[in-house]
Amino acid sequence: MSEIQLTVNGQPTALTAPPMKRLLDVLREDLRLTGAKEGCGEGECGSCAVIMNGELVNSCLVPILQAEGAEITTIEGLTPADSDKLHPIQQCFLEHGGAQCGICTPGMILATHHLLAKHPHPTLPEIQEGLAGNLCRCTGYMRIFEAVQQAAAKPG
Repeated sequence: MSEIQLTVNGQPTALTAPPMKRLLDVLREDLRLTGAKEGCGEGECGSCAVIMNGELVNSCLVPILQAEGAEITTIEGLTPADSDKLHPIQQCFLEHGGAQCGICTPGMILATHHLLAKHPHPTLPEIQEGLAGNLCRCTGYMRIFEAVQQAAAKPG
């Protein structure tokens, strides 16, 4: 067992876990943050994506020991806990039907958040490349791309 210190959604967090336990499992089982989903468990689908130290990562591939001292943002951390409003990206996905079954949605939204932080006004090819690590079986992607374009067009 290892003592792990990290910051999750702005909150300092300390826990004890086996060093090779996946970050995804720590988030879901130990911290009860169930937004990140397990789609494949192999880092191929992006359903478990979180932002770790400013980079988009598949949490199913990250041993918790690698997250020591890290800053993690999950889908739950995009809006303040006391807010009843959606994050603007979430609102755009809702308005464009960019979420259907919901398995890929948290990862897609975090990938969009990460993309827009680096490229505030991405072209369609940049959007496609920025979301390439996130698979969606339901939408056909066009509604997702439209949601990202709308989010990029919003001020702020």
